[in-house]
Amino acid sequence: MGRPTDYWDETVDIVVVGYGFAGAAASIEAHDLGANILLIDKNITPGGISICSAGGVRIAKDRDAALAYLKKTNAGTTPEEPLAALAEGMTNIARFIEDIAEAAGAKPVTNWMGGTYPFEGYDTFGFISIIEYPGVDICEKYPHVRSLRGGTRLFAALEHNVEARDIPVRLSTAAERLITSPDGAVTGVLLRNSSGTTRVRTLGGVILACGGFEADAGMQAQYWQGKPVLPHAYSGNTGDGIRMAQAVGADLWHMWHYHGTYGMSHPDPDYPYGMRLTKFPDWIPGHDEPKDVPAFFAASQGKRMPWIIVDARGKRFMNEYPPYLQDTGHRDMEVMDPVTQTHLRIPSWLVLDADGLAAGQLGLQTYNDPAQSFIWSEDNSQEVDLGIIQKAETLEELAGIMGVPASSLRQSVELWNNHCAAGEDCDFGRMKESLIPIQKPPFYTTALHPIVGNTQGGPVHDGQQQVLNPFGEVIEGLYTAGELGSVFGHLYISGGNLAECFVGGRNAARQAHCKAAETVQTVKNKSL
Repeated sequence: MGRPTDYWDETVDIVVVGYGFAGAAASIEAHDLGANILLIDKNITPGGISICSAGGVRIAKDRDAALAYLKKTNAGTTPEEPLAALAEGMTNIARFIEDIAEAAGAKPVTNWMGGTYPFEGYDTFGFISIIEYPGVDICEKYPHVRSLRGGTRLFAALEHNVEARDIPVRLSTAAERLITSPDGAVTGVLLRNSSGTTRVRTLGGVILACGGFEADAGMQAQYWQGKPVLPHAYSGNTGDGIRMAQAVGADLWHMWHYHGTYGMSHPDPDYPYGMRLTKFPDWIPGHDEPKDVPAFFAASQGKRMPWIIVDARGKRFMNEYPPYLQDTGHRDMEVMDPVTQTHLRIPSWLVLDADGLAAGQLGLQTYNDPAQSFIWSEDNSQEVDLGIIQKAETLEELAGIMGVPASSLRQSVELWNNHCAAGEDCDFGRMKESLIPIQKPPFYTTALHPIVGNTQGGPVHDGQQQVLNPFGEVIEGLYTAGELGSVFGHLYISGGNLAECFVGGRNAARQAHCKAAETVQTVKNKSL
């Protein structure tokens, strides 16, 4: 609101905005410290984008090694303090997750897999995830969620712990504006639901854990070069927390950076999501074979990529299988041609043959949305019938479907097949294990767009998750957690945002709890 208030409808210690991993972790931590919590979410179901994740939370053995790796992957975009806080948290967050899993009757597992890139500190990293939840049918409990199920199991354990503590939760309740005192401190929040507005005073502050801007095309247009970028999982993340924080003076960082890949669009213009392609094992530069996969990605073990990608000219332009496809797969698509003033790679075109299509399910559809029911077929036949995947008997016919020069497409495919025969991609250095020729008709194509998994940008914060203004000063009473203002500003480590949800959520809760205690003591002192 940007101005003082004369009245309050309610008073609590902390309001947590957003009920995903970060909001749940913050609420549990704050409650266990003795704080009076209100947890809200604007949607009718909880989980946010977190519930769609694979559910592998990044952990580390050694704080200094983790910090060295995080500094390298961030390439100077993030100060050391928040990176150090995350690195420290990664070394002890497993105990918290084990505790919530045990309380819920779920079974966590740890895999020590190493980082995504071969940087200093790489081998300190692992994952903790929940791969079994006896007695709980995840599909029945969350029928509106399509995911790899690891994130769904983890959220179910968190939800169990929130409910067991009787933490007040209000769904279908949106945070509209932050309320400030004359000195600029955040002292409350204006909430809105079907009953109207409520002004809630916060003694400790507001924790914004309401995600990024995956579903806000207007905000994306101001920060991203490539357009359009399709959200793949959740329509609820529309930049609300960013705007509220900006309104009270927050600085922003990492707004350009999103975790994303390339994927397909549905022919129904009303379908709100892009569709990712199937998951393949990640790999490490300098190694000839993919990494082993963690337990929550077991289904991807042994999969081999059977396609290439060409642009509007029918030319191959990228390594279709970068080390961490789900993070950087979109980046080569976003180049604008200044001569034609167009994005020649949006859309791009995936090309594969009959053997490639028969190799397995091509799409990986994930979403948290009660209004949707689309599920990708196991043999891709439904998608061919729908026109998501288009079929041709010859490459020339395929080029006509794509609208690219037939000679260029044939040349690109023939050159690719030569690379496969030679055992080396001389053009873009694709991993040897993935060199599969495209030879057997019929041939198939689908248009490809950049797909955003989640955004990394948002309010700048310190190591205690306190939001900062452009002068580096703390905005009292305002905290952020999770992907909203993520520390990742250059390259991402898989499972890193999930670690931020737990580490950052708990750190924010501790800081807000201390602030609440200080506020109470100040009031007592004034009354003496």
